[in-house]
Amino acid sequence: MASYLETAVEIAREASALLREFSKRNVGFELKGEHDLVTAVDRASENLIVKRLQAEFPSHHIVGEEGGERAGSSDYRWYVDPLDGTTNFAHDFPVYNVSIGLERAGELIAGVISDPTRDEMFTAEQGSGAFLNGKQIHVSKVNRVEDALVATGFPSRRRHENVNVHFFYQLSMLSHGVRRPGAAALDLAYVACGRLDLFWEFHLKPWDMAAGILLINEAGGCCTNMFGGPVDLHGPHLLGDNGLVHQETVALFAEIFAGKYRHSLPELPGPADS
Repeated sequence: MASYLETAVEIAREASALLREFSKRNVGFELKGEHDLVTAVDRASENLIVKRLQAEFPSHHIVGEEGGERAGSSDYRWYVDPLDGTTNFAHDFPVYNVSIGLERAGELIAGVISDPTRDEMFTAEQGSGAFLNGKQIHVSKVNRVEDALVATGFPSRRRHENVNVHFFYQLSMLSHGVRRPGAAALDLAYVACGRLDLFWEFHLKPWDMAAGILLINEAGGCCTNMFGGPVDLHGPHLLGDNGLVHQETVALFAEIFAGKYRHSLPELPGPADS
């Protein structure tokens, strides 16, 4: 199995070099849907990754964000996000990454998240721990939500239908703060290495989550859905945390799902008060 991880690291490094090269240019973008960007580098990066994986593992299934799906004959399935944080990249906001995860018969066994802007390579394989640039990492030891730094994300499309603003506000009031960097895979990697204590989001795709879930699990953390049930790459939501704040967070989320809020939104001032 080590060869899978080693190969994924090599490919992610090549794709990251490609992102760095493209970042020096004025790369245009187009819309897949309202507010949902895709750049030339998304396609170039995915093409590189898919071709390399096919050459190395021709029997493996490959699922890529930009439509680079290839059917395979084995139980192995690669999830590829060639540029997680496309909107950030298009605006030259330096928070984006390459994410590659490997599943065997429905079980995550290897994952790589490469951040080309900080030259950071997060890696994990089943049963062998999680690492950042070759050094083993662990989740934080924060044991209360009120002491936690947390993160989430919002969809590019159909934002008006997303309920996450309710969770965002409650966690903003209860924790040390909520960050919204715009690259879910990196958020998960940051939970794994202790920079964040928990992350949650609605409607992520398998390629957003696969590598990050394995990283958190191998770093000693916990990944479930937001009700505390088994994590599902095709499920409606994800919670990843250090394990110590997990039960408290699940209980809090249950309240919010039920429409019970510990903190109400402040009233806006009237014209005479502003």
